[in-house]
Amino acid sequence: MDFYLILARPGSKTILKEDQMAEVKNLIGEVLNIKDMVSYQAGSIVSRTVIDKSAGTVTVFAFDSGQGLSEHIAPFDALVQIIDGTADIRIAGSVHTVKEGEMIIMPANKPHSLKANSRFKMMLIMIRK
Repeated sequence: MDFYLILARPGSKTILKEDQMAEVKNLIGEVLNIKDMVSYQAGSIVSRTVIDKSAGTVTVFAFDSGQGLSEHIAPFDALVQIIDGTADIRIAGSVHTVKEGEMIIMPANKPHSLKANSRFKMMLIMIRK
């Protein structure tokens, strides 16, 4: 029998199997290369949860070219750090081109979206409290 943990997030949910929950716990205290935490997959967005606590989340994503997240609103500020490539991030109608090594804060309650004109990886940090 498989066990799942369903983590609700505004507008979506992530389902982690029991072995994935153990993997998140196994990351604590380890030296990690952020770029190596997720791999690109053709035509897909790949994500990996690094931390999931009531106070906030850290998730690493890999976006293949042409992929993106449609415009949405989140109730919390979110910090995006680009760890590979370049992303176009729209916040409240303004497009920001953010490249490797740069970050941008997406403010709470403002519409935002992401577009991969070429593939990119990012780390998303959302603080809830």
